[in-house]
Amino acid sequence: MDVLTVLHWIGVIVCLILALTGLIPVIAAAATFVTIPFHAWINHYGKAAPYLPRVAIIVPAWNEGAVIGASIDRLMKLDYPREALRIYVVDDASTDETPDVVRGRAEQYPGNVHLLRREQGGQGKAHTLNHGIAKVLEDDWMEALLIMDADVIYTPESLRRMTRHLADPDVGAVSAYIREGSSTGRNYLTKFVSVEYVLSQPAARRAQNVLGAQACLAGGAQLHTRENLLAIGGRIDTSSLAEDTITTFETQLLGKKVVFEPHAQVLAEEPSSVDGLWKQRLRWARGNVTVTARYSKVWFRRSRVHNLGGISFGIVWFSLWLLPLIMILSAIGLAGLLFLEDGLATGIFRVLWISAALAYLFVLILGAQTDGSTTKRELGHVLLFPGIINMIVMITALFPPVVLVWLPGLFDVTLTTPVLFILTLAIYVWIPFSMVVAWLARRADKTRARRWLSPALIYLAGYGSLLCAITFDSYLKELAGAEARWDKTEKIGRVAAG
Repeated sequence: MDVLTVLHWIGVIVCLILALTGLIPVIAAAATFVTIPFHAWINHYGKAAPYLPRVAIIVPAWNEGAVIGASIDRLMKLDYPREALRIYVVDDASTDETPDVVRGRAEQYPGNVHLLRREQGGQGKAHTLNHGIAKVLEDDWMEALLIMDADVIYTPESLRRMTRHLADPDVGAVSAYIREGSSTGRNYLTKFVSVEYVLSQPAARRAQNVLGAQACLAGGAQLHTRENLLAIGGRIDTSSLAEDTITTFETQLLGKKVVFEPHAQVLAEEPSSVDGLWKQRLRWARGNVTVTARYSKVWFRRSRVHNLGGISFGIVWFSLWLLPLIMILSAIGLAGLLFLEDGLATGIFRVLWISAALAYLFVLILGAQTDGSTTKRELGHVLLFPGIINMIVMITALFPPVVLVWLPGLFDVTLTTPVLFILTLAIYVWIPFSMVVAWLARRADKTRARRWLSPALIYLAGYGSLLCAITFDSYLKELAGAEARWDKTEKIGRVAAG
């Protein structure tokens, strides 16, 4: 065997390995959702019991005048003993009417609503929370602490459903299901967010309950016991943009359980523009970089204290965090195989995309069962979630003659060998390119054509490609050492108006 032949087959093997990495997130997603039905038997409800501790609610607020009043009113209407509730709004040096609104509610609900004013703000949410936590811990009234965002709306029974898990002394924290709940101003993006939240919360977090390891307490709905709060230092981490994830990890590393309660629902207003969503998710993604590095000695190391080091949890974490890189490597592998062994490339392409199509269908059907009302309402965006071009690529993998023979014949187009090669190459490298299209959607969001161009590009590329593009941007920001800033998501009270 000559040197060129050896090099050829080495190249084939390398490209094959790269291409097959695309199966990792597919398998991880399918395996995660397979565990969801087991939540009917493997859950925490057996140890939950009616329990109504004294709850201090800390609400960090900066220029939340449009939403804070309605949020306080809804909290006071919770199906929970009023004498066991105290609301502490920590005003982060707001320049709008936020403090005046809170003072008005303090007069309306004496003893239940308290304003804590910071004269110097702008340090980020964690610093604001710590200001409130320090005040709450000054006496022993508080038995449990609820951290929430100023704009979210808790359904009446939500807090009671969360506190019942604290009847088990082994539980350190509980999280709720945060839904996109805008009642006005909904658009294509908020509908995609609704679908995303169904798949990532009542679905995926049920699976994490089964695995015994939660990735993150929802930042706007996290309930801690006083003991757990003190055990993790009596304060929230201020060194990263992922303070909620770090709190979640620290709780479990100390041997306490973190429970997701899918029946406690919290409505939130999410960004309705690509640029707004990009800034929010970039903050989350950069925070996850910090978490991944900080807990490097935890990954894939089993422990008797916690389940964060489990193989299944680690694969799920890294398959999501490294998804853009995996997609790029897989596309490079497919493109390389096309040049080296086109027959093998065709087979691997079909394996990848048929697997992805079947996994998505499985995830879609199972995830829909966890929140049928949202799925039914957003059915069109459920179907379009992968993106129109990705759907065409899936059809190409499932039924190649339809796209490559029947459709060209219908339009009386002849695909010559060079044209077919270029078309095939374009299909193989589409996934990385779809992230570029999503990036262009953000650029278009800042132009006069944003009303039609941004939605068109997202519908073509897919909402998942948008999330991957944001994660890839977090890689670039970290490599460049860019400043990690807390960009506040603008809220205008679309939930409170409902």
